[in-house]
Amino acid sequence: MHPFTTLTAIAAPLPVDNVDTDMIIPKQFLKTIKRTGLKEGLFYEMRYTVEGNKIKDFILHRAPFDHAEILLSGSNFGCGSSREHAPWALLDFGIRCIIAESFADIFFNNCFKNGILPIVLPKESTNQLMASAKAGKRILVDLEKQTVMAEGQNVPAYRFDVESFRKHCLMNGLDDIGLTMKKLDGIAAYEQKQKINTPWLAA
Repeated sequence: MHPFTTLTAIAAPLPVDNVDTDMIIPKQFLKTIKRTGLKEGLFYEMRYTVEGNKIKDFILHRAPFDHAEILLSGSNFGCGSSREHAPWALLDFGIRCIIAESFADIFFNNCFKNGILPIVLPKESTNQLMASAKAGKRILVDLEKQTVMAEGQNVPAYRFDVESFRKHCLMNGLDDIGLTMKKLDGIAAYEQKQKINTPWLAA
């Protein structure tokens, strides 16, 4: 998992409440267990017609938002089923941070496990950031300071909360496997001790 410390990037405004995981990645794209290639299905039913034609005015099809690394949205983002393909698809597109008024719990947790920073901000703050994004200003996210602001913002940066352990994992690029790998010496010592105390298990 790539470490997340600071990010200055284009932000795509998606002012929609209750964006569920089926909207993020429809069920027909859930057949794979790979984390790559899913960007083609991201927001598929919002990006394409029933015939498969591109909806050109959808935000992620319009420059510069087609290279966005930050997504701005409304309340209850990521509700619906608990599919982990949803953060996979966002990450595969290039989204490293999502700023919304609120998140569904399971999706919120899955974001941290996959290297995406979900930020909760009040509606007024998200609306101001969306206005800045639409005006072509990039958004600056600083995880260490726990602040977010738009380029040239003339008010203080918005502060956000993040649990300290999750912050540590993101800043150091540690997912569940990475956390386990840091304990390899302890695991090896335990296994060696077990071979001595219970040799029949190693036979």
